Amino acid sequence: MKTPDRQTKIIATIGPATESDEMLASLIKEGVDVMRLNMAHATHDWIRDISKRIRKIGQKLNRDPAILMDVKGPEIRTGYLHNPIDLTRGDLIDLVFTAQPEPPKLEDIWQIEVNYDKLHEHLTPGNNVLLDNGLIPLLVVETSPKRVRCRVLQDAQLKSRRHVNLPGIETGLPSITEKDRLDTLVGIECEHDFFALSFTRDADAIDLFKSFLKDNKSSAQVIAKIEDQQGVSNLEDIVSAADGLMIARGDLGIECPFEELPIIQRKSVGICLAKGKPVIIATHLLESMIESPVPTRAEISDVANAINEEADCVMLSGETTTGLYPIECVQMLKRISTRIEQDLPPVLSESIRLFRPKAKMLRSAALLALRMGNTAVLVFTRSGDLAAKLGALRPNGAPLFAFTDIPGLHRRLRLIWGIEPYLMDFSEDPELTIQDAIKRLVSESRVEKDDQIVMVTNVLADGKVVESIQLREVDI
Repeated sequence: MKTPDRQTKIIATIGPATESDEMLASLIKEGVDVMRLNMAHATHDWIRDISKRIRKIGQKLNRDPAILMDVKGPEIRTGYLHNPIDLTRGDLIDLVFTAQPEPPKLEDIWQIEVNYDKLHEHLTPGNNVLLDNGLIPLLVVETSPKRVRCRVLQDAQLKSRRHVNLPGIETGLPSITEKDRLDTLVGIECEHDFFALSFTRDADAIDLFKSFLKDNKSSAQVIAKIEDQQGVSNLEDIVSAADGLMIARGDLGIECPFEELPIIQRKSVGICLAKGKPVIIATHLLESMIESPVPTRAEISDVANAINEEADCVMLSGETTTGLYPIECVQMLKRISTRIEQDLPPVLSESIRLFRPKAKMLRSAALLALRMGNTAVLVFTRSGDLAAKLGALRPNGAPLFAFTDIPGLHRRLRLIWGIEPYLMDFSEDPELTIQDAIKRLVSESRVEKDDQIVMVTNVLADGKVVESIQLREVDI
């Protein structure tokens, strides 16, 4: 039996560098598990076109990747500027709530539009405001219903429509904007598998978004993006409500002190492991490879740390949207994760809490596979829960196969650590289903004659269906 090359999953964001059919095929062949579409930059027509082509190419290559739509979420941005403006330390800026003429200056004070007219309600003199992903720090000196006056703390250049961060300050922004709803409806139309909700602040936001999906007859799962201090404070409840978590280290590193970021990451992974929910490490993994054919040594260590912490997925953003070396980035993640996983001990995670008897049987099955060595684990699932629990046990080195007869679920299972999913019709006779699954694995050279497979499945006993752990030898 061939041991898995890699059990940590890879997400690639699609953009100008990767949107051609040739590049999409290359990403799938290299093993990308999930394609991310970022609604901060995408149009609806582009989403429809790229989703259709991802599905078509995946089916042609017999490896159907999942599609994740990253909805923009509530955010504050500066307004449009015809030309960048040069700011000097000590300059005064008025953050105002109406469009400004060019040049945006009044009595030597820059007039910068922002898209949130209640900004003054959340700020007081002495607060900090960060523009352009933290590159332009401002100090609030005065507030009024018409403006927030700030002092520039360092020389910088402000360009059009830059992001505004308010570190440690809670706002009254809605959890889901009208744009998010319209974008999500297009994702539902295209049968996207996941929706990532940006700036998730509490469990209510997840519940609201799930209700919207249900009302529109979507079975997609919701990934919570942790991007600010409020989300960190409600981490346990958010993970419980969501189907998975994305640690979005870009905005999170702006909203929280830098030195807190590794602690938040480790804590978040631990909570997800305990609850059996997949967790994604995102942003800046191989940032230098946007322009360089090789990563920095620090980036290699960062990716290795994510693997060591046992994250389910590592995600590429700018590296595969506009970068010069998108395929090389995927290959680099594969190299690093494969090598680090080889060095991890073959022991089960003690973090996850299992309650149902069948889930507890799963732990025994995974332990048996590890003890026997070179032995696969096979599960059958209609909800995905059993496969998620199997992945969360982290039986490192054991091939993990999950069969389902629910269309779409087989793609959603691609997010889970170690799981290789299959869509297959189930028989009313459990034994026929098992035989069909083994034949499928043999046909794809996943297992060979005389290989051992541990499985948790139903069997018929005296006319009743009971749960069992079985050890099968492939004899096909």
